Amino acid sequence: MKIIADTHCHTTASTHAYSSLEEMVKAAQKKNLYAIAITDHGRLMPGAPGQWYFENLRIIPKKIDGVRVIKGIEANVCDYDGNLDVEDSSLGYLEWVIASMHEITLEPICDIDACTAAWLNVAKNPYVDVIGHSGVKAFKFDYEKVIPEFGRYGKLVEINNNSFIIRKSGIENCKKIAQICKKHGVRIVVNSDAHFSSQVGIFDNAISLLKEIDFPEDLVVNSDIDRFKSYLKSRPKTALIHNKN
Repeated sequence: MKIIADTHCHTTASTHAYSSLEEMVKAAQKKNLYAIAITDHGRLMPGAPGQWYFENLRIIPKKIDGVRVIKGIEANVCDYDGNLDVEDSSLGYLEWVIASMHEITLEPICDIDACTAAWLNVAKNPYVDVIGHSGVKAFKFDYEKVIPEFGRYGKLVEINNNSFIIRKSGIENCKKIAQICKKHGVRIVVNSDAHFSSQVGIFDNAISLLKEIDFPEDLVVNSDIDRFKSYLKSRPKTALIHNKN
């Protein structure tokens, strides 16, 4: 399986990441990726950029050195009602929105029902494209109940390569999530979650997991350029910036 776009990457705008936007794009070019999504953290993450950073991403060229640059965000799910820490008016400027739960921005209460309710509400958010690294042990939810809803609302479930390094306690959950996506035909994306340029395009652990469970490649949105372009064109909302593929 070949991944053609890395759609979860952080730059120095997220101050716990260490490469500039141009360095990340250059790394994508060296890996022969079709596209990279710049998805710095929403405002509740310590050191995150402000609202104007995301709205001003529209000044970034559509392509740099032949690499399609997708302007995005990793928004934080900030409560158990499923609200995000970014205003809809800002999300409307973006081409790619990941919603994630982080222990530093959402107090874990180890309540499966509460996490289930939160993700069900996120699923209904028309701005959200991707459900980020949802195998986190502290935020376990009812996978059989929620994942089909992700599919019904057109959300892509992320298999995050970085989870195999920094969230090892959730690896088995990631496997279960992938298996349920396979069972229900829910589409996924495979991402690096790179915080440094050398991590861009590194997907080996995630791909190994998918091979282990014989996951269908046609459900991996970023494993084919035409499939990926088709998703971008069919996103379930109208952004205020229009980057045609």
